[in-house]
Amino acid sequence: MSSKEENSRSGGDETPSSSGVTSSYGSQSSSKSVAFTEESDTMKRAAAKKLIERYFYQLLDGCGNANCDNVHCASSGKSKALTPNQAAAQAIQLFSQEARLCDAQPSKVARTSDSDAVDGQVRSTTEDASQCSSTSHSTPSATPGHSGVPKFEVSSLHEDKPVPYITEEKLLKILETCKKESSYSLLIRTLGEVFSNADSLFHSFVKRIPESPLEALLDKAPPGDLRLLKKEDVRTLEGDQDKDEDCQEEAMRAQTAMALGHCSRPMGADIGVWDTYVDLPALRRAYAALFDQVPGSILESVLVLALTTLAASMEISRQFAPASMCEGARLHCFVIVLELPVLGTSEYLEVALPAICKEVVKMPVYTQGRLARIWAKHCKGRLKELLVSLQQLITLKVISSTFSRDHSVQDEETIVAPTKLMKILYYASILAGELDPPELRNEDPAILTDDPLLGVGYSGSKTSPLTQYEDPLAKELQINVLDSRKPFIPFTDFYNEPLSEAVEMDKDFAHFKSESDGFHPSHTHCPGAKFSFMWYSFILTPATKTLGLYYDNRIRMYSERRMSIYHSFTGQPVNPFLRLKVRRDHIIDDALVELEMVAMENPKDLKKQLVVEFEGEQGIDEGGVSKEFFQLIVEEIFNPDYGMFTFNQETQTVWFNPTSFESDAQFSLIGVVLGLAIYNNVILDVHFPMVVYKKLMGKKSTFYDLEDWNNTLYKGLNELLEYEGDDMEETFSQTFRVCYQDVFGSVLHHDLKEGGEHISVNKQNRREFVDLYADFLLNKSVEKQFRAFRRGFHMVTDESPLHLLFRPEEIEQLVCGSKNFDFNELEEATEYDGGYTASSPVIQQFWEIVHRMPLESKRKLLQFTTGSDRVPVGGLSKLKLIISRNGPDSDRLPTAHTCFNVLLLPEYESKEKLIDRLEKAINYSKGFGML
Repeated sequence: MSSKEENSRSGGDETPSSSGVTSSYGSQSSSKSVAFTEESDTMKRAAAKKLIERYFYQLLDGCGNANCDNVHCASSGKSKALTPNQAAAQAIQLFSQEARLCDAQPSKVARTSDSDAVDGQVRSTTEDASQCSSTSHSTPSATPGHSGVPKFEVSSLHEDKPVPYITEEKLLKILETCKKESSYSLLIRTLGEVFSNADSLFHSFVKRIPESPLEALLDKAPPGDLRLLKKEDVRTLEGDQDKDEDCQEEAMRAQTAMALGHCSRPMGADIGVWDTYVDLPALRRAYAALFDQVPGSILESVLVLALTTLAASMEISRQFAPASMCEGARLHCFVIVLELPVLGTSEYLEVALPAICKEVVKMPVYTQGRLARIWAKHCKGRLKELLVSLQQLITLKVISSTFSRDHSVQDEETIVAPTKLMKILYYASILAGELDPPELRNEDPAILTDDPLLGVGYSGSKTSPLTQYEDPLAKELQINVLDSRKPFIPFTDFYNEPLSEAVEMDKDFAHFKSESDGFHPSHTHCPGAKFSFMWYSFILTPATKTLGLYYDNRIRMYSERRMSIYHSFTGQPVNPFLRLKVRRDHIIDDALVELEMVAMENPKDLKKQLVVEFEGEQGIDEGGVSKEFFQLIVEEIFNPDYGMFTFNQETQTVWFNPTSFESDAQFSLIGVVLGLAIYNNVILDVHFPMVVYKKLMGKKSTFYDLEDWNNTLYKGLNELLEYEGDDMEETFSQTFRVCYQDVFGSVLHHDLKEGGEHISVNKQNRREFVDLYADFLLNKSVEKQFRAFRRGFHMVTDESPLHLLFRPEEIEQLVCGSKNFDFNELEEATEYDGGYTASSPVIQQFWEIVHRMPLESKRKLLQFTTGSDRVPVGGLSKLKLIISRNGPDSDRLPTAHTCFNVLLLPEYESKEKLIDRLEKAINYSKGFGML
C-alpha cells in the first residue's frame, strides 16, 4: 500500500494546501493533497479554522511529547516563548506553508461550533447557568459557553436549575413557531420568564466575544478562503514582540471581570468602560421583529408585568441579598430593558418605566458612568427617544399629582427617579457630542488671591468655582458642561416647563443647602436625604433657576445684615448695607472710587444688599434707584470712547481693549459691577460675545469661539483650514506674524512663535497657526485685562451656586435678560389696583396704545415703570407689573414706583389725552425728584 493510501486510511487530521485542497497527515508521513470539490465554503472554512487553531495551541502549549523535534511545537524546546497574539500570527503563516503538525492533540481544544439551535423552544443548558457575584473579586476563568460567552466559575443561586435566556436566533424561531401554531402562548411564556428574571436577562443577548487573539483575527477573514486575511491584521499581531504575555492576559482578565462587574474598578487603565457585553445590533433586530410581527396589545400586559416584577426582585436582592447579583450584571439587564422601543407608550410609561427608573438610579456612581459611556458610544440613536419618554413621564406625574407644602414635587419618587436617570442621559448626550479637551477649563488657583485690590483683608472662598459644587457623576466621567462645544441633544430639550412651574424653589433651596453642607444626593442613597432639583439644574428653566440664585443671594445679604447688627452691639460702627452715594454727572469716578475703598477695607461688604443714593435727589432705593445706577454706569463704561472696551460693528458686541491704559484695578472693579448686578438681581444692557461668559465660567477660549466673537475672521480662517490647492502659500501670503491696531489706530505686530515673520503658513502648519492666532486674540492679548475683570466678578459671586445652576448661555440671559419683547405676555401677567380691572376702559385703551408702539418706545415704557428696559429671564410674563388708579381725570403725567413695578395711571377721559400724557412721561422723565 502506498504512503498516500496509508495516510488516507489512517484517519489523520486535515490541513488545506495552497492550492485549495486538503492534505492528510499520518504518524510519520508528510502532507498530501486530496481535493474536496463538492465541499461548501462553510465546511472548508471550519476545517481550515480547526487546523489553524491546532497550530496555535501547538505553538503555545506543545503536543506533550518530551522528545518532540518539531521546531514549531512548544514541547520541543526549540521554539521561543510566544504571546497569544504572536502565536496567532505565526499559526496563520504555518497554515499557509502546510507546516508539520505533531501527532498528539494539543492540551487545549478550541470551540469550533456555534450555539446550539433550538427548534421553536427556548432550551437552557447548565453550562449557561453561571452567575457573577459582587462579593467575588477573583479572576473568572473563560471556558466555552453559548455564543462564545465566557463561563464564569462563581457561585450561583440556581446551580441545580438551568437559567432560561433568549437570543435573536431563539426569538425568531419562537415567532416562526407561533405563526405556524397560530398561538402566542410560547412567546408570552418565554418573554414573561426571561424579562422578569435578572439572571435570565443577564444571560440574554450576550455579545459573542473571541476566546483568543486567534479567533478574533479569524473572525475578520472573508467568508471564502482564510488565506485572504488582510496582511495588516496579521502584522498587528506580529508586531507585538515587546509586550509581556502575563500583562496581556491580566489585562484581558481585568477587562472581562470589570465588564461583568467582578471588580468595582478596572485594573490598571479604564479598559472597556465604553463597551457592553450586550449584543445591541442583535437586540435591536430582535425588538424590531417582535413589535413588527406581534400586536402590541398582546405584548403589553406580559412585558409590563415582567418589568415591574424584575424591578421589584432587583430591589429585594439589593436590600436583602446584595451578593446575589453584581453591578455589572445589573447594568447588562438595564441596557437591554432601556432599549425597549415602547417604554414611552401607555402602561409602559405609567407603570413599567417608573419602576425601572427607581432601580437604575440606585446603581453606584461608577456604574452610572459606565451606562452613560455605553449610551454615548453605542446608543446615540436611542438617546432622543429615551429623553422624550422620561420627559413624558415627569410631565404626566406633575400634572396628575396634587402637591402641598407637606408633599411637594421633591417628595414624589416617580418624578425624582426619572430626573436622576435623565442626568445620566444628559452626560451621555455631552459625551456623544462635540467635546473640547478638559485641559481648557483648568483654572489658575491664584485668580482669586493675587489682585492688589484684594491684598488687605480679602478672605473669600479659595475653592475653585468649578469644583465647589462638582457633580460626582461628572467627576467620574471626567467631563464638565463647559467641555461641550455642541451636545448630541440640545441643552434646551432637557428643560421641563411643567416641572419648573411646580417646583417651590424656596423649599428646594432649603433642601439644597442641607445637602451641600455635607451630603450629596449622588454619592449614596441616604434614607433621610432631601432631594433638591438644584443638583439637577439641567431640567429647570433659567427663570426657575434664577429664583434659586435669588434665594441664595438674599440669604447672604440677610446674614451680612445680622452680623452687622451683632457687631453694632459691641460698639463697632457698621453699616448693614453696601451704600454708594454718587453724583449723576460723575457716576463712573464716584462709583469706582467707593467700590475700590470697600474692596480694600472689607471685600465681604460687597455681599451686602446694595443701596444707591444720587446726590441731590430724594429717591429712596428699594431697588429702582439701583437699576438706574447700573444702567447709567454701564452706558459709560462700555462706551468705546472711554477706552476700556472696543466695539465690533459686525456682531454689535464689546471686547476688552488689549491696548487699554486703564489699571488692573479698574477692570477688577468693572467685574465687581457685573457681579453686583447678578447678586442684586438687576439686568444690564451689556453686549458681550458668548466667549466672555465661557471665560468667566473658567474655560479657555479656542478657535471655535471666534465664530461668535468675529464671524468674518472665523470664516476666513476656516477657508484657510479647508483649502485644498497646492499654491496655498502664494494664495494666502500669510506668515506667523499678525497685526492689530491700538486705540490710536496705530498698527502693532505680534509673532505667534519665534521668528514668525519668516515662517509661512502652509498645509502642514496651518492648524497650528489658526490655534495660535485664536489663542492670541481671545486669551493672551487680553489676559491682563480679563484676569482682573474675572477676579472682580468672583469677589461677589465666589460663594454662590452660579456654576452649578447655569451654563454660559444661561449666564448671558441672567446678565442681559431675555430678548423676547412679547407685550402680550406682559398684559396677561399684569395685575390691577385702586379700582382698575382688566375691563376698565382706560386699561383697554392703554394696552391698545402699547401694542402699537415701536420697540424703542416699548423699551422706554419698561424703563419708566420698572427702572430697566430689559426683559427678565423667562420673558415679560415673569415681570409682575401693577397698574394702579391714581385719581380721576387730570393733567398730571403718569408716575411710577420702579422699586415695586407699579404704574400710577390717572383715569384720563379720552384716549388722545392718555397717549399724550404717556408719551411725555416715558420720553422726558429722569431722576428721582419729588413730584
